[in-house]
Amino acid sequence: MKQITGINHIGLRVKDLQRSRGFYEKLGFVFLAGPIGPEPVAIMEHPSGVNINFILNSNDETPTNILMDIPDKHTGYTHFALEISDSLAVETQLTDLGLAITEKVEFEGAKFFFIRDPDENVIEFHQPAQ
Repeated sequence: MKQITGINHIGLRVKDLQRSRGFYEKLGFVFLAGPIGPEPVAIMEHPSGVNINFILNSNDETPTNILMDIPDKHTGYTHFALEISDSLAVETQLTDLGLAITEKVEFEGAKFFFIRDPDENVIEFHQPAQ
């Protein structure tokens, strides 16, 4: 479909709005609205235009990401990737914020690494090959 022009937002089910909001504010996201709607939803946006909708209806008490942390491989979205321009600078900033990098990979000039948010959702930081 030629009419698709981009990704509008990412939807993440989270347990605690204030905890998630604080985490994503460390990454530069700004709180816009919420909770609103029947689910309810809260919205944050990064100055780059990346928009996240927090779906605030989690009732799961386990800290396990069932798409990533158990042997059975369920279908579903496993992570989202944020494109970056300087992997070393971002890695340093994340470390300074006390955020653990869970995996680092270099492949054909591309550099990418992963962190987890408070609900164990996986975030990739991706610097394309030059």
